[in-house]
Amino acid sequence: MVIRASGKSTRDPDAGLVPAVARTVRLLDRLAASRQPQTLGDLVRSLKIPKSSLHGLLQTLETLGLVRRGDNGGFSLGAKSLQWSSAFQAQSDVVSAFNELAASWEPLAQETVMMAVLDGRDVTYLGCRPGTKPLAVTFRVGGRFPASCTASGKAMLATMPFAQVRERLGGTDGLQRMTRHSVGSLTMLASQLTRFRAAGYAIDDEETAEGMHCVGAPVFAAGHDEAVAAVAVSLIKAGTSAARKIEIVAGIRGLADAISHRLGGLTLTQAA
Repeated sequence: MVIRASGKSTRDPDAGLVPAVARTVRLLDRLAASRQPQTLGDLVRSLKIPKSSLHGLLQTLETLGLVRRGDNGGFSLGAKSLQWSSAFQAQSDVVSAFNELAASWEPLAQETVMMAVLDGRDVTYLGCRPGTKPLAVTFRVGGRFPASCTASGKAMLATMPFAQVRERLGGTDGLQRMTRHSVGSLTMLASQLTRFRAAGYAIDDEETAEGMHCVGAPVFAAGHDEAVAAVAVSLIKAGTSAARKIEIVAGIRGLADAISHRLGGLTLTQAA
């Protein structure tokens, strides 16, 4: 490992990996992130893998049920990936705790409640308890959004040293933005995270979608000082009164505490 004067490691992240496995994971990640089926040409351009190698890899994955080829020749994830997703959910304590507690959490009975974990620069949703109110954004298990734009992402990032946040988000000041309200720089994000850490919850104020207001709180597990997940509620901003927002904050913090307690982790009061 080579260390430059800046102190950052220049170690190749792929060093020591089996090339064929690394290519397979990159391919599956690309298909998972794509909203539309990808053609062979699309994948060659985005992954920079030789066409002949990629064609053979796609054929193998299709045979194994991990990739599906549509009638128009485009490729998408196959049904077998859902088996792995279901197995992960069944084995995951945090998902099980969320599913059980959110289902009957009365203070948030009408609201859509999500549970997410950090995945690189993004959050990935592992749980969703639909509410009775329509939303401008559809949240689904497996969906991804930039962590710096979401209440759940900010709630987790706020539990980390900022040097770690900077490294996770790429080290450059510019951040991906989803709306004109999204925080655009690490400097601005640092200021937000300081406030959210003190408050014990985070806010997404139209940063993921125009007109949406989201509140998120961190979830802790035994032996972890940093959040292992976060729970969040999304609201139609114009239709939510100030009194209801106060209730939502208390409700999401209470749910986060209940899940943390179930996992043997610190509650928000203890972590403060």
